[in-house]
Amino acid sequence: MGYRLSKIYTRTGDKGTTGLGDGRRVDKDSARIEAIGTVDELNTLLGVVLSQGIGEPIATQLTRVQHRLFDLGGELSIPEMQVIGAEMVEELEQDLDRLNENLPPLKEFILPGGTPAASHCHHARAVCRRAERRLMHLAHQPEEQVGENALKYLNRLSDLLFVMGRVLARVDGGNEIYWRKGV
Repeated sequence: MGYRLSKIYTRTGDKGTTGLGDGRRVDKDSARIEAIGTVDELNTLLGVVLSQGIGEPIATQLTRVQHRLFDLGGELSIPEMQVIGAEMVEELEQDLDRLNENLPPLKEFILPGGTPAASHCHHARAVCRRAERRLMHLAHQPEEQVGENALKYLNRLSDLLFVMGRVLARVDGGNEIYWRKGV
């Protein structure tokens, strides 16, 4: 990778634009920058989950996801580039299957919470859903494109974060709180 910032402030965005990886400048509130920013926010929240001292295999899985989200940010910053491949979506599906096999089937909705790590994981899941919506919004813009696997990746990732939240809620004898209508 060529250019790295040696100076944190550049002043190039002072008028409300920012640079894409291909050199184009776009408004900071454009659909593309909204998508990139939401993926970045999601990645930050995964760092919060990881800071909770969670065990394996979730810590390794989330660290890999953080790297993939950087890849996705790069893909979004260079519109013609596609980095997220079908094999990355399949990785998430395999992680999902492994983590979900030991969980009891859901018969009710669960409330986000349980433990701090589970709560942060559910928060990350909600932001992941927003990132997915931002990518769909971007894909619906004239002259814009979004890789098919990028959308699939975020969709599977939100499912994985839900299952991880369920697993993390059970750490050290904890449990999930089931939703009860009318309470």
